[in-house]
Amino acid sequence: MSAGPARTDVVIVGACVGGLTVAQALRRRGFRGTLALIGAEDELPYDRPPLSKEVLSGRWPPERTRLRDRPELDGLDLDLRLGRPAVALDAARHRVTLSDGSTLRYGRLVVATGAHARRLPGQSGLAGVHTLRTLGDSARLRDDLRTARRTVVVGAGVLGCEIAATVRGLGLPVTLVEPAAHPMERLLGATIGGELARLHTEHGVRLLTSTPVTGLVGAAGRVTGVRTASGAVVPGDVVVVAIGARPATDWLAGSGLTVDEGLVCDDRCRAADDVYAVGDVARFGASRTGGRGVRLENRTNATEQAMFVATDILGGAAAVRYRPVPYFWSDQYGVRVQVYGSVPARSSVRIVEGSLADRRFVAHAEAAGRLVGVVGWNSAGRVRTARRLLDAAGPDPAAPLSSRPL
Repeated sequence: MSAGPARTDVVIVGACVGGLTVAQALRRRGFRGTLALIGAEDELPYDRPPLSKEVLSGRWPPERTRLRDRPELDGLDLDLRLGRPAVALDAARHRVTLSDGSTLRYGRLVVATGAHARRLPGQSGLAGVHTLRTLGDSARLRDDLRTARRTVVVGAGVLGCEIAATVRGLGLPVTLVEPAAHPMERLLGATIGGELARLHTEHGVRLLTSTPVTGLVGAAGRVTGVRTASGAVVPGDVVVVAIGARPATDWLAGSGLTVDEGLVCDDRCRAADDVYAVGDVARFGASRTGGRGVRLENRTNATEQAMFVATDILGGAAAVRYRPVPYFWSDQYGVRVQVYGSVPARSSVRIVEGSLADRRFVAHAEAAGRLVGVVGWNSAGRVRTARRLLDAAGPDPAAPLSSRPL
């Protein structure tokens, strides 16, 4: 009887920044065991934030987004399997099955599969409709923009706002449609969200806020617009859907792990014995909150969580909980917005340095008399102390840490 595949000490499923950082951190800290990195795409691991800006605009070639080149990856001495996504997990038997039918037996597993873009009803059957999560997505959208007459971006979160800004930077007309009253309102609050709205309109974006979208309209197999809740149609021959993402957990069905809008983990990012999760897919801290835990969709969390998990695998984080301060940034029209912590809907936002009029300021968000978030607008140097301030304020037990709505 065959003994099956030889055991790999650590198998990492997901070859973007979170998964690659785990591999790098392990090797950097002296780990000499066997290591496998599994990627769903054929591309070498690459960075995602530039896709909606530098790559989409054409300022960067796609190769510039690579996190490591081939010789550097070879130097990590790992079994790199690209273009073969994981399709099943048997946690009890410590086995991962890939799309080509091969299996890997692991000692420790790290799930870093990220998230998939959410879609609108009827999206799959229409040409001209795009989401943006991958290099391929960015390339296809850029190609379509070459002949676009009217572009519509659905969703004014970070991604939607960045795409709209890039499209305007290419000199093309764009309409940005958002159900909330202001762009990025759930991340910035109404006051700063209103300032962001003015920035977009000043640059020529047609901004439709308080406007939910219910679906798409098309003719002859191509999109012709988006339909709003009022029944009106916003015309567009290119439509970008940026309404959030869902964790990439479909392949975990039947695995025995708990999936609830993400892979549920404890406060050391463990989903089960010998199974960890990092990045957008991880809903961590469930045992600490007594509920679902929290999930953070940002690059900083992915790298910090990956380094924490590497430390735990090596036995160095046994007495430590993973408690990050959420952080994200966004670049639009030469403006850099940075947010540490969160800006809850009922928080009080006040400018503590600079001014809205000067468009260079730092704002504090306070809830129940305590600091919960710091926002910097073109003030990178002034927000350097934000993390220390939030750490000093202590965790807010009444509000889950989250940098992006789920």
